[in-house]
Amino acid sequence: MIVLLIGPFLSMLDFFITNVALPTIDRDLNASPAALELIVAGYGTAYTLFLVVGGRLGDAFGRRRLFSYGLFGFTVTSLLCGIAPGVGFLITARVVQGISAALITPQVLATFQATLTGSARSRAVSRFAATGGIAVVIGQLLGGLILQLDIAGTGWRPIFLVNVPVGVVGLLLAKRVVPDTRSSHPATIDFPGTALLGLAIVALLIPLTEGRALGWPWWIWATLAVAPVAAVALVIVERRTEASGKLPLLPPSLLRLTAMRRGLPLAVPFFMGFGAFMFVFALTVQDGLHADALHSGLLITPMAVAYFIGSLLVPRLVNRYGRAVLTTGMVLQASGLAILLIEVTSQWPHVGSMDMAPGLVVAGFGQALSVGGIFRLVLSNVPHALAGVGSGVLVTVQQGSMAIGVASLGTLFEVRAEHGFAGAFGLVLGIQVAAAVVIALASRLLPHPAS
Repeated sequence: MIVLLIGPFLSMLDFFITNVALPTIDRDLNASPAALELIVAGYGTAYTLFLVVGGRLGDAFGRRRLFSYGLFGFTVTSLLCGIAPGVGFLITARVVQGISAALITPQVLATFQATLTGSARSRAVSRFAATGGIAVVIGQLLGGLILQLDIAGTGWRPIFLVNVPVGVVGLLLAKRVVPDTRSSHPATIDFPGTALLGLAIVALLIPLTEGRALGWPWWIWATLAVAPVAAVALVIVERRTEASGKLPLLPPSLLRLTAMRRGLPLAVPFFMGFGAFMFVFALTVQDGLHADALHSGLLITPMAVAYFIGSLLVPRLVNRYGRAVLTTGMVLQASGLAILLIEVTSQWPHVGSMDMAPGLVVAGFGQALSVGGIFRLVLSNVPHALAGVGSGVLVTVQQGSMAIGVASLGTLFEVRAEHGFAGAFGLVLGIQVAAAVVIALASRLLPHPAS
């Protein structure tokens, strides 16, 4: 389990650690605002697009093999990012790095689903959920620390190079300790479904990420209009593919499972808020309160500690209380964000770490319960034969929602911040509080997870 979790930890770490380094990359490589956006969006879009494909490939060709291929690719591209001579090279390496990460992550959940049962599986899935959240928070702190140290005058480059030794160790251990599993009924790649899914994701994420930086030209709006058309076409094609007896990329029968059908619509707004909070918090602290990258990371530490403690309790809590854990987690998150909103807006601009700590602690603990609850509940009745597809769908929703959250709520924040950071921060947190309340109420519709 520890070796497998190296993969999603590095994947999530790299998604967020880059945020705090963008100003330094800008100064070093003379990157344009659109190029800086692509450094983040290129990784996130490629990661989101290939997650389901990665799950399908693992089902067909072996999950340990795909995990190792993905970790090898991630390690090599991390090295290439760290030595990038220009911004174009860096963007290209980041896209390939995102594809490599997408080969890794689905194999982790699929292996847990296929090889573990009972409390062992619940602990593993909960650790997976905790790993992603902890990596997000650590990414903010570690990125700030690396930039502050400026190791040998290398600036931002070690944020990528630090992945290399960890990846090498993971590769050496994977063959020895990771079980080799695959689906008993492997299916071929659904090329039409894959193409339509890719078109829908790219047509949605690129405009949301790049639109404001480019001034919203007409082609951005035209691209955005393609997204719902591609989504409708995807549904039609997948239904026809399954009706013909083949296994589509996104099986409609899988999405008809009660846990999936009711859980995924709750996961979307939750992960949108999760990704947006980290982005908005970093901007508020660095640009609004004029803290450096290191202190920005330190301010988030209370949330990291609370999240870690909560994640350790999730397996037993979910086994005992089921969906009530998710409900409680969302209530706590709403309460913590509301406390943070009140403290920041009322004390601005004289906001200290002690002012933020209570809200961050409550929200962090609530997020741990919520993330663990969502993963356990949504995957609770996925058949073993579809473990790779099911985990790929869930992680795709997670990553895609986080990217959309950063793009949409991040854009709203940046527009509102022109009139004051406190008001912009309060507006985004207010939206997240409202969403958390709705999710808490709707979580009562989810089934109790199988033990």
